[in-house]
Amino acid sequence: MPKAVVCRELGPPESLRLETFESAPLAPGQVRVAIRAAGINFPDVLMAAGQYQLKPPLPFTPGVEAAGDVVEVNEAAGVTIGDKVIVKMRHGAYCDEAVATPSQLVPLPSTFDYAEGATFLAGHGTAYHALIDRGQIQPGEVLLVHGAGGGVGLAAVEIGKMLGATVIATASSDEKLAIAKARGAEHLVRYDQEPFRDAVKRITDGRGADVVFDPVGGEVFENSMRCINWGARLLIIGFTGGIGLAKTNLLMIKGASVLGVRAGEAVRKNPVLGEVRIKALTEWAEAGKIRPNISHRLPLEDYAQAMRLLIDRKAIGRVALTMR
Repeated sequence: MPKAVVCRELGPPESLRLETFESAPLAPGQVRVAIRAAGINFPDVLMAAGQYQLKPPLPFTPGVEAAGDVVEVNEAAGVTIGDKVIVKMRHGAYCDEAVATPSQLVPLPSTFDYAEGATFLAGHGTAYHALIDRGQIQPGEVLLVHGAGGGVGLAAVEIGKMLGATVIATASSDEKLAIAKARGAEHLVRYDQEPFRDAVKRITDGRGADVVFDPVGGEVFENSMRCINWGARLLIIGFTGGIGLAKTNLLMIKGASVLGVRAGEAVRKNPVLGEVRIKALTEWAEAGKIRPNISHRLPLEDYAQAMRLLIDRKAIGRVALTMR
């Protein structure tokens, strides 16, 4: 019988359970996918704890992205048994079998394995939406990426460099910064060795960053306002380090903008954005220009350990669950 990680009570990863379930029959227009890998994302952790904006009714299975093989089709146009696909979900990816519709499926890039496909669209999709749709970054601008050792941060480094920006990456260790450098960062800053606001001013000869990509929040966001150029765009990706406070005087003086980034919600409001985004991302993937960095691949049974790698900041890039 297929297995799934199930949240029956809100709490930490250890409160989740691995359970078997009966395969549901397909309705017309649905497909069955044998899941080979699922990506671990911070929203999964928050959703299981009841701290995310989306609160599915209990019980539910966490996970917003997976990859696998189509094994059954019921009158679903454009999908064939044997197709290798990425599956987009609002939740439900931590399992070895899923029912989906064609609109949830994206062909797996030929350059990726299943784990790379399962850790691709959430991180790189967020970075794309942030830098292109929201930040409108231009060639030659300075991009400051916080949390550059994380999955979405590394995606921003990679895409920012490809778009012609000068990338300053900040992270907490030399190991994380080495990966950021390999993905295109030209300047590296360790939080514990130099205040990043001083480093940015030094690197830019006092001008500051044009775009700030911030999945951290808290004091990192607040200090970012003190090292920005005129007309800067501060992109709010998340708040793993707490909620930051916007000093309106600093924003006014610099003519700066603070922009919230919700890649998934933006597509639900305007589906055309998603079509353009996925087309660009898959073309770049096929051309070998972008690729998730997966530091850990663990079996489905080790879901709690995998989620803890993100919570404890031990992952570099992405973590994937793999299924037999």
